[in-house]
Amino acid sequence: MTHLGAFKCARKWFEDGDMNHVANLGKYVSAMLAAGARLMYTRQPTHLRLALLILTSSLALVYQLYWDFVKDWGLFNRRSKNPLLRDELILKHNSIYYASMAFNAILRLTWVETTMHLHITAADNHLLDFFLASLEVIRRGHWNFYRLENEQMNNAGNFRAVKAVPLPFHETDTDD
Repeated sequence: MTHLGAFKCARKWFEDGDMNHVANLGKYVSAMLAAGARLMYTRQPTHLRLALLILTSSLALVYQLYWDFVKDWGLFNRRSKNPLLRDELILKHNSIYYASMAFNAILRLTWVETTMHLHITAADNHLLDFFLASLEVIRRGHWNFYRLENEQMNNAGNFRAVKAVPLPFHETDTDD
């Protein structure tokens, strides 16, 4: 599904001309490059390809963590009234946000393991793949909560179809 996200970002960039969509496209491209490096390494494992795999996976991890925290979640704002968080928060305890950042980082690291795909035994690999896929589902649900919270708190009023709704039974001056 990574390629669909990349196409969506490219389409938005062509339509809006906003360079933030190109930066978001970079998140998807970095994941595809890491997956491509993984494919190259599995077909012909060499030290150079292993180094390329580690490099692309690490860069994708850092890029995706940055995008999650700063762009999607709106966190790490130095000028916020909440230290390292955005100004508008739904949850009352800041510690939940800090724990969520750590949780997201750990779940992103499991994504790196899926690109590296360390071999244990044949039976263990299927169980490990299932477990890591389950963690990715959890990470996406977790990420969506904070992304939607950020959108609601910061952008909900900016994208309404109609700014003012007229009342349907507004009295008018008529001569009776």
